[in-house]
Amino acid sequence: MNLPRFVATFSLLAVFAAASPLAGAAENFDIDAVVKSAKTRSDHEAVAKYYEDAAKEAQVKASEQQSLLEEYESKGYLYGRNAEDMKSRASAALRKYEKAAQSSSKEAAMHRQMAAQLGDSSGEHGAKAFNVANEPPRENSLPQ
Repeated sequence: MNLPRFVATFSLLAVFAAASPLAGAAENFDIDAVVKSAKTRSDHEAVAKYYEDAAKEAQVKASEQQSLLEEYESKGYLYGRNAEDMKSRASAALRKYEKAAQSSSKEAAMHRQMAAQLGDSSGEHGAKAFNVANEPPRENSLPQ
């Protein structure tokens, strides 16, 4: 009776373990696909919003790691032998999250700039963009 329960539990764990990396890969694939296909102002604004949210989330996680690091440094005696390892892990995680926040902020700024440029490309600005070397438009240059 314990064997079928063990097999069922093990099967469920195997399914969850197999599915979890795919979920993260699918999420990353979606943003990569959106970034590659972004052509309009609203597309770039949506991508910028995604990266801004990612930067905020990474900054929150970085501040959590900073608090842990301060805790480990001030009260390392509570953690015994593990104190140095815990400090190292918290410090590494802090650097990772700060780097991720900085990278996401740069991506967001880049897409905000692209959205602004696409927003400015209407009206006279759009006509000027098609002019060769920004020369003034020529009058009819054909012989009459």
